[in-house]
Amino acid sequence: MSASSSNATNRSVAIELRGVSRRFREGDRDHTVLDSADAVFLEGEIIALRGRSGSGKSTLLNLIGGIDVPDAGQVVVAGIDLRALTERKRTLFRREHIGFVYQAFNLVPTLNVSDNIRLVLELNKTPQNRANQRIAELLDAVGLADRSHSYPDVLSGGEQQRVAIARALCHRPAVLLADEPTGNLDDSTAASIMKLLKNLIRETGGTMIMATHSAAIASTCDRTFELHNGKLSQT
Repeated sequence: MSASSSNATNRSVAIELRGVSRRFREGDRDHTVLDSADAVFLEGEIIALRGRSGSGKSTLLNLIGGIDVPDAGQVVVAGIDLRALTERKRTLFRREHIGFVYQAFNLVPTLNVSDNIRLVLELNKTPQNRANQRIAELLDAVGLADRSHSYPDVLSGGEQQRVAIARALCHRPAVLLADEPTGNLDDSTAASIMKLLKNLIRETGGTMIMATHSAAIASTCDRTFELHNGKLSQT
């Protein structure tokens, strides 16, 4: 555990999983992805989530992000039980409080760098002058101040992921969910992206949960959890 987690007792709970279970139907059988998972993640923590492919890492991120709901149990984010919300209210909650970074960068190809970031700010009804200021701040922070009018197809993989990070953090979310964010990048670029992610999330005081196959990346996080046979445990 890193020194950054030494003051954990002074932090508030950001996310709590209470007996969370999720099953999927596969043919004539039920496949249990999560089986009564319990965990508490604190404000400002950077958490690594590990497990084999298909172990349920993405499913857990989707539950925390309110994209999916559990079959049983509670997913409490910023004091709100997401399972108790309607789909519409979960969508609004997600827009305001959650940021996502994926292995596939998921940028809109017909929009330039600035407008890819602006999408999230517009959804949150951010005034245009404040949006312009925030976009400029973030592009400077991720080292892309001179690429604001470029389109995704002329950017390298690392540059596209930097745009995706700026987009995910533009509304200062309480929780950032990252699903294999360095999976499509070479080792050197992955290291720089991970450093950038950590620095930016530390600045906002948000909590990041990151699914990763990399033991090296996991070792730089505050805590590591593993999913195995539906069980979630700290390692």
